[in-house]
Amino acid sequence: MLYDYLQQNYAPNEPILLADIKLKDISMNTLRQQLKRLVDCGKLKRFDTGIYYLPASSIFKSGSMPSLDQVIRCKYLQTDRKVFGYLTGVAFANQLGLTTQVPTNYEIVTNKATTEYKTTKLGRSRIVLRKPRTQVNADNVKALQFLDLMKEIDLLAEAGGEERSACVMEYMRKNKLSFQSLQTFLPLYPDKVYRNLYETGLLHGISA
Repeated sequence: MLYDYLQQNYAPNEPILLADIKLKDISMNTLRQQLKRLVDCGKLKRFDTGIYYLPASSIFKSGSMPSLDQVIRCKYLQTDRKVFGYLTGVAFANQLGLTTQVPTNYEIVTNKATTEYKTTKLGRSRIVLRKPRTQVNADNVKALQFLDLMKEIDLLAEAGGEERSACVMEYMRKNKLSFQSLQTFLPLYPDKVYRNLYETGLLHGISA
């Protein structure tokens, strides 16, 4: 029954979180035992504690597996129906092209964080989890992620001046962010954010 459920609800190599498996009349202990049996017989593979996947066929003997980015997205950032976190720090700055530095760990702000700061491991990677300044959802995730960036852009960005401003403004345009749309959340941040917004030319560069 469990294997049929997994096949119906998950694609091959899609991360399966133990906490997300919903089956009636089955205890967590029994569920763990059944998952172990599926792993032992090769029908299921374990990515990390509480994270599994249905193996996809592959030309490689070791098979394929979900990427770390897929697992991070599923576990800490969002599902098909809900947004609850975002990447921050060097990883996000790298995505925007503000730095060529490759992150040695992933910094994540997520509703799932239970403390202000916590480090954990996922696979072989170090993960830093932070509690959000307010609950993250689909409506505010871009604004909060952007303001987190602006709080430390002077430390993260390799480029300065017009190049930095152009990069950030382009991101705002693509994501329909304006200074007015950020104002609701500015009181949650230190005054340094205002200074960085001003110095980057964003207080007047993007209109509503």
